[in-house]
Amino acid sequence: MFFYIFTFSVLILSAFFSFVFLKIRRSKLTKNVCIVVLGDVGRSPRMQNHTLCCVKAGLNVHLVGFGGSKLITELQDHRNVSLVILGDFPKSLTRLPRMLYYGVKAVYQFCQLFIVLFSCALNSSHLIVQNPPAIPTLAVAWVTCILCNCKLVIDWHNYGYTILALGLRNPQHMLLKIAKWYEHGFGRLSSYNFCVTQAMKEDLLQNWQIRADTLYDRPPERFQTADIETKHNLFLKLCKDYPCFGQTQRLPEFATKVVEEVTAFTVKNSKGMVYNRDDRPALLVSSTSWTEDEDFSVLLEALEDYEESASKESSGFPKIVCAITGKGPLKEYYKSIIATKNFKFVSICTPWLEPDDYPRLLGSADVGVCLHKSSSGLDLPMKVVDMFG
Repeated sequence: MFFYIFTFSVLILSAFFSFVFLKIRRSKLTKNVCIVVLGDVGRSPRMQNHTLCCVKAGLNVHLVGFGGSKLITELQDHRNVSLVILGDFPKSLTRLPRMLYYGVKAVYQFCQLFIVLFSCALNSSHLIVQNPPAIPTLAVAWVTCILCNCKLVIDWHNYGYTILALGLRNPQHMLLKIAKWYEHGFGRLSSYNFCVTQAMKEDLLQNWQIRADTLYDRPPERFQTADIETKHNLFLKLCKDYPCFGQTQRLPEFATKVVEEVTAFTVKNSKGMVYNRDDRPALLVSSTSWTEDEDFSVLLEALEDYEESASKESSGFPKIVCAITGKGPLKEYYKSIIATKNFKFVSICTPWLEPDDYPRLLGSADVGVCLHKSSSGLDLPMKVVDMFG
C-alpha cells in the first residue's frame, strides 16, 4: 500500500514540477520563433517578409530552408536571425521511378527536417510553416510542436495537392488522393492559420473545417518607382551581362562630346545630369518561378504579334526590352524557345537579380506582366503585389 501511495505522490510531484518548468521555459521563449519553408529561402519573399516583421517586433527568428540565393539586405547578418540551411536531396537518387522517387524523397526530407526543427523549436514558442509544400513539412512540424510544446502556425499560400495535380494530369491518381488526405489531415492540427485571400479563407472553412485569418500581402517599402539616377545606375550595371540594357543605337556626333555615360534608356552628361533618351525602348518586366503554373508561351506569342505590328513602317511603335527574372525548372526550356526567335523590335533577357536590384528593376519598368495561374484558383501571387508597389 505504501508503495502505491509513494509512486502516486512521485507522479503528482513530477507532473507539478514539469508543469512549472514548462511555464518558466515558455515565459523565457516568447521572443523566439521558428520559420520554415521547404524551398530556397532567398526565393521565398513571403517568408522573408514574415521574418522581417518578426525581428522588427523584437523577436529572435530561426529561419529554416534551402540555400542558393541571397536574403534581402535587411536580413543579411541580422543579429536576431539565425539562418539554418537544409542539405539538398542526393542527385544520385533523382533517376528513381517517379513513385519510388517521391517516397524516398519524402522520407529523406522528413528525417532531415525533423532533426533541424527539433533543435530550433526546442527554444521557440511558435513554429511558422509555409504551405505548400505540404509533404513532408506539415507532418514534421506537427510532431515537432508536440514534442517541443510550441504552437504550429500555417501560412496557407496555396494547396500543395493542386500543384501536384498539374504534373500528374490525372484527377483520380492515387498519389493525388493521398496528398490531399495528408494535407487536409495535418492542416487541421495547427494552432493558428492565415491565408492571402478571402476566397481561400472561405474554402478552408467550408471544405476543410479550418478557421483562418486573411492577411493581405502588401509590397515592402523597397518596392517603389525608381528615380532617374537609380534607373541609370541599374542599367549600367545590367548592361555588363545583358547587352540589351546597353547602348543599342549610336548617338548623334555632337552629343558624344557632352555625354559621359550612355545606356539604351538613359544618358548622363558631362555635368552629371541624367535624363531619358528620346529613342529609348519600352521596358517590360515579368518575374517568374519558371513552373508549370506560369505559361510563358502566352507572353512569347504576344511579343510575336508586337514584332509583326512594329515592323510596319507607319507603326511608330518603340522597341521593347523584355526582362524575365527568376529561377526555376522550366527556365532552360523557355530559353531554348526564345533563342529561336529572330526579333528586331523585341529583345528578351532572363536575368537572375540580386535582392536589391529586383525592386529597382520593377521600379524602372514601363509595363509589368504576371502570368501566374493559381493551381487552386484561390491564391494571389506576391509578384503582382510587388508590381503594385
